Parts: sequence; C-alpha cells; structure tokens
Amino acid sequence: MTAPAQPPGALGELRVLKKLSPDSPGALKLARQYGAALVCVRHRTDARGDTRYTTVELLVDQAPVRARVDRTVGIRVGVNERTLQAMVRAAGARWDPQARLWRLPRRGVGILKLADRIVEK
Repeated sequence: MTAPAQPPGALGELRVLKKLSPDSPGALKLARQYGAALVCVRHRTDARGDTRYTTVELLVDQAPVRARVDRTVGIRVGVNERTLQAMVRAAGARWDPQARLWRLPRRGVGILKLADRIVEK
C-alpha cells in the first residue's frame, strides 16, 4: 500500500469509478484494516483519468436521534382570508381563541412564507 496521496482540489472533482461494500472483493483488505467501521470503499479518478484514488467511508459516531421540538408561534390571519386559513390549518395550525391567533409550528411559517404575520413568538 502506498502513502496517502493528496488529491488535486476537492474530492467532489474526482469521478467515482466503483463503490464497493466492505465484503466485496477489492475491499476485503481495507475491511480487515478498518473493521466494522468501514461503510464503503470508492475508487476515483482525477479529471484526466491518469491517477486513481482509493477512498474509504468510515462510521465514526453513533447516537440516538432526538426529535427536535418545533416551537409554535402566533400568526395573525384575517377573518375573511378563508384560503389562507385553510392553508395554515393544513400545515398544522390550531386556533387559539383567547389570543385570537393561529398557533403554527415555526417550520410551517417558513414554508408558507408567513414570517411577516408573526405577532407572538
């Protein structure tokens, strides 16, 4: 095995020739070297095609996924804006009768481009 080479520019500029799973012929030596952390092996070439690079993808961390808490914000929608009311309702909004506002997850406000209607954060 030769010393690690420095590819020209970014790896994204290199063309992928082959992608091998750890149990494929051609990846077994690297699988022995990196063990269960090896995800895949890629053979790449530079733009001219005269140099081949071998890259490995390794699993370096594992953690449980925690659901993000999506804050709700109050938005003002006019009584006569029936179409907009239907849209915010479809996006998961709930009517808050005490505040006379629609409560919508912040994510939905961004998707519907209603940031200018936020009145209570």
